[in-house]
Amino acid sequence: MSRLSVRVRPMDVALTLACVVLMHVEIPLNAKAEAGLYTSFGIVVASLPVLLRSSAPVLAYLLGFAGLFVLMTGDPPYNTMPAPVVLCAYAIAERHGLRAALVTGALSLPAVVAILQVFSPHGLFDWGTAQNLALVPLPLALGVAVHDRRCYTAVLIERAEAAERTREEEAQHRVAEERLRIARDVHDVVAHAMVTINVHAGVGAHLLERDPDQAHERLRTIKNVSGDALTDLRAMLGLLREAAPGEPAPPVQRLADLGDLRENLLAAGVDLTLDVDPAARALPASVDATCFRVVQEALTNTLKHAGPTSARVRVARGDDRVVVEVLDDGGESGSAPAPLAGTGAGHGLRGMGERLAALGGTLEAGPRPEGGWRVWASVPLGAGASPRPAPTTSGVGTPAR
Repeated sequence: MSRLSVRVRPMDVALTLACVVLMHVEIPLNAKAEAGLYTSFGIVVASLPVLLRSSAPVLAYLLGFAGLFVLMTGDPPYNTMPAPVVLCAYAIAERHGLRAALVTGALSLPAVVAILQVFSPHGLFDWGTAQNLALVPLPLALGVAVHDRRCYTAVLIERAEAAERTREEEAQHRVAEERLRIARDVHDVVAHAMVTINVHAGVGAHLLERDPDQAHERLRTIKNVSGDALTDLRAMLGLLREAAPGEPAPPVQRLADLGDLRENLLAAGVDLTLDVDPAARALPASVDATCFRVVQEALTNTLKHAGPTSARVRVARGDDRVVVEVLDDGGESGSAPAPLAGTGAGHGLRGMGERLAALGGTLEAGPRPEGGWRVWASVPLGAGASPRPAPTTSGVGTPAR
């Protein structure tokens, strides 16, 4: 069984004292009221329920009516006498709302009519009776208005807090997406550089004694590839910190950089043919960078798993999307070092799928019937393309790339 928690607030103490003072002030001003010990006692008794109006407004209202009966048995100040009950009625409506106000008004009006018929000189249909009855709905209506205003304000505050939480969550989500994008870029750059370096190092070791000049050329290529990779890494990792004022934005590789990629692959033994639609030279930055990364990762997989071979890249732009296709012919026999078979864990294909899914694109990857490997990607050009889950790639049971 819960106990009633009574808490007296300073405002309630002030209102109680105000009721006592006002009723005592009215006594010499009202010819019908007479000063006396009993009248002062009744005033105090009728005013004490106001102390409970904040913690127990219903109980205070009932006690206020009881105190009103005690006060009216003497010669009370009639104009200020209802003040304690009015204050308690307002507290009920302000705390509990419209339904409680309607119930309170419906129960109070008959009681007030009965009190007026017993203690008031006014008739049932006199103007004085109407004035006294108005003291019932007016404080209740005011209390309901304050209650509704407070609830409305609380709803606005809750919505504002929810919007703030949503903004924070969205900001965190964007930060997480940006970090994931940078992680994919780091993977692509490092994977391409390391595979290229591995191939050139193997060829250099193979030619070190038979053709020192060619071996030295391979070492110079390794130096250039590693230097380019370090530059790209510094640029991408720089995105993780706030750029200094005036510091240029880090470069973003796009389809226009496929020529440099082709030179690196030619040195590693991959005969690459590029077929880039001229209309694909002007693409949205995000689409352009994604298409480049798809081509780079596909060719890195070719170098890693097929070794020296021939490959073809086709980039075509339609009305609403860009299509990228990368084909390779598989490994070739010869004296060159063997491809890095069995080293793939599937992160490359998964990364390509995630990149494309972020732009609403699709990915297909798998072995070709005539041999080799095919990667096909479609990227919508619309800025409002809705993201979709990362697609699964074809070629189940084939070596991971």
